[in-house]
This record gives sequence, C-alpha cells and structure tokens, in this order.
Amino acid sequence: MTNDKINQPTDMNKLNSYIEAATRDNTRKSYQSAIRHFELEWKGFLPATAESVARYLADYAEILSLNTLRQRLAALAQWHIEQGFPDPTKAPLVKKVFRGVQTLHPAREKRAKPFQIEQLKQVTAWLDQAIEAAQQAGCRGDELKHTRNKAMLLLGFWRGFRGDELIGLRIEHVEVIPSEGMICYFPRTKGDRQLKGSSFKTPALSQLCPVSAYLAWVELSGLTSGPVFRSVSQWGHIGNDGLHKDSLIPLLRSLLADAHIDLATQYSAHSLRRGFANWASSNGWDIKTLMEYVGWKNMQSAMRYIENADPFSKQRIERGISGHLTTPLIE
Repeated sequence: MTNDKINQPTDMNKLNSYIEAATRDNTRKSYQSAIRHFELEWKGFLPATAESVARYLADYAEILSLNTLRQRLAALAQWHIEQGFPDPTKAPLVKKVFRGVQTLHPAREKRAKPFQIEQLKQVTAWLDQAIEAAQQAGCRGDELKHTRNKAMLLLGFWRGFRGDELIGLRIEHVEVIPSEGMICYFPRTKGDRQLKGSSFKTPALSQLCPVSAYLAWVELSGLTSGPVFRSVSQWGHIGNDGLHKDSLIPLLRSLLADAHIDLATQYSAHSLRRGFANWASSNGWDIKTLMEYVGWKNMQSAMRYIENADPFSKQRIERGISGHLTTPLIE
C-alpha cells in the first residue's frame, strides 16, 4: 500500500504551487522580465551559449547598471537550471566579461535621501489639515486618501519598513494592544531565509503616533481583512488589492511636494527607512539595538542606512586645529 501511494502521479498544479512559493513574488517577476528582455528585446535564443551571454553583457554594459546585469545573469542561470540545461553564466568567458564591465563601468551606489524628523512633522501637520478640510467639504475620497497616507507615512518611518513590506502588510496580521502599540506580522520577509515569519512591534507614541494613524485608517475605511494600504478613487471607492509596488514612490513624492518639502523627487520609500535609522543613531541607539528593531541581519546592511553625523569630519578637524593653535610653540 505504501508503494502504491509513492507511485501515484503527483498533481502537477499542486507541485507547481509549491515550487512558485519557494521564490518571492518580486524575485519571480523580475526574473521573468529579465528572460523576456533577453529573448524579445535582444533577440537571444534559449538555451543560451556562454558566447551569447557574453555578447549580451557587452551590448548592455553602458546601458544597464551592474546590479541589473547581475540580476539578468541570475535569471538566466535559474532558467537553465530549472530546464535541465548547463548554466552558461558560470563559464569563464562570461565571468571575465563581467569583470571587465565592472572595471570599465564601476558602479556608484545611489542611496535614497533620508527623511528627517522635522519633515515628518511638517508632512503630518499638512495631512491633518487636509483631512479636516476634506471632512468639512464632505469629500470622502480625499479624506480616505489623506488618512491612508498618514498611516502609511508614520508606520513606514517609525518601523523602518521597506516599500514592499508596507504594501504587503495585511490587516489580519496586525494586532493592536491598546495604549501600548501594535504587532505587524509578515509570513515572509527579505531576510527571513528560514521562512519562519517575522513580527515587528510598533510603539504607541504621544505624538506622530503610527498606531492611532493606523486605527484611524482602518476605522474610516471599514476594512477588516486583506491588504492594509489600497488604492482610493476620487469617489471614495477602495480597491480590493494592495497598492502596486511601482505606485509607492510616485505617491510618496507627490505627497511630499503637496506638503512643500524641498527636492521631493529625491525621496523614495527607502527614505523612510534611512530617515529612521539616522534618527535612532543620532538619539543614542546602539547599532545592535537598531539592527534588532529594523530586522537587519548583518552590520554591513545597517551601516549603509546610517549617515555619519559629521560626514566631512569637519568638527573633528576643527577641534584638532583649535587644540593645536592653543598649544604654545617651543623654540
């Protein structure tokens, strides 16, 4: 009986669902896009040879960033492995060409502009005024949008969430503890390699409170399950799905521009994460506590988000100059 059970054909739909679940949605979509780019735009053939992959790298070396090229290689590697073909991206020729691209086109890392606490206060004050004005005018659509944006902004800042975490948060995974805070659970996060799920505690604050902002949004929207942050039409219709990942940055920049924040186009969803990291660091949080709070697994990831309080070492040098000038010269 046991052998008969083993020999029964597996439901392929069920099998494929588990295979798809092993890869994050964003990763899977980006890999699919990379394969389409190789086949349709570059007119490459699959399975590919090492020579064709090397030519592909050379053709886009001056167009695509190093990170994008790495992602394209990873997508090609995965496709070949899954289809049972040799992986051409591991060939010496491909590796040598990629090293050459790194040498001739070195990457300069672009970092999101950190969002400061004073800016958070300014935008929150603008949102409060906009919510009140919408209520008085009876514009439910505007009231919903501003209330949603306030909750998203405050939660994104005080929890240091990435953009995909913000839009992936679900109401049934949020537990609010009155007067204390809220717990946000994610079945899967970027750093959760063991797929154990991650919980993040957010405190209730006396001002700029993310918990009260979240409760205000949930109460006004009437949502009881599903994605927390969704689209809102001008007539006040709330979408069924969560906000699309590509809509978050334009939404944030539009909000900052409306609140009269300078250089709004230089900010992204990562600005909230970097802004909180800088605020915490400047207020005495040690790096270990910050890593545990945000969810970073290694020191290098954390340090990329923290701005030096004296980036040009001006204060240190000035102190050294002052000390030297006050020291009497000895003939």
